[in-house]
Amino acid sequence: MGSVYGYVRVSSHDQNEDRQLIALSEHNIPPSNIYIDKQSGKDFDRPSYKCLVRKLRKDDLLYIKSIDRLGRNYQEIQDQWRILTKSKGIDIVVLDMPLLDTRRGKDLMGTFISDLVLQVLSFVAENERLTIRQRQAEGIAAARARGVRFGRPEIPVDQEFYRCYQRWREGQITGTEAASICHMPPSTFYYKAKNYKDSINF
Repeated sequence: MGSVYGYVRVSSHDQNEDRQLIALSEHNIPPSNIYIDKQSGKDFDRPSYKCLVRKLRKDDLLYIKSIDRLGRNYQEIQDQWRILTKSKGIDIVVLDMPLLDTRRGKDLMGTFISDLVLQVLSFVAENERLTIRQRQAEGIAAARARGVRFGRPEIPVDQEFYRCYQRWREGQITGTEAASICHMPPSTFYYKAKNYKDSINF
């Protein structure tokens, strides 16, 4: 029997990992062996996860709360599972899914059932991720259709801008000088100048 580890992931810094830590605490995992990432599960480019994989040795045991804490990309979950169980030679226990416990059923049937469950759950995890993204995109599109604007609010221009714009158009000052007078970066001045020109030529 090797060392025992735990892996915890939440999607952002403002999410709480306590629920996962409480579940892991019931399995006598040394606190120093619990690795936590506060990052999206779209891929496995996560600092704590990569550190954990480097530490793992043959016959070690890894606990995770649920398969979506490992990741949300269907293909990558299966690739990582194979790396951990085949290349690294460790066992994995998914607490929310007792069938995903590689310590059990080392025979052909047990391996088949475990692989089948893994494929279904990893598919569900990715499908949920894609559904969330689609809902977000639809929500943004609906908000834009209602006139909601995203991003930084546009800074309104005053009469000074219009005077500088006219002088710039007549070649009396450069765009950089006009921007300086208007207290804005040159890129902002040119952007607003283009929008103003388009509006008066509409």
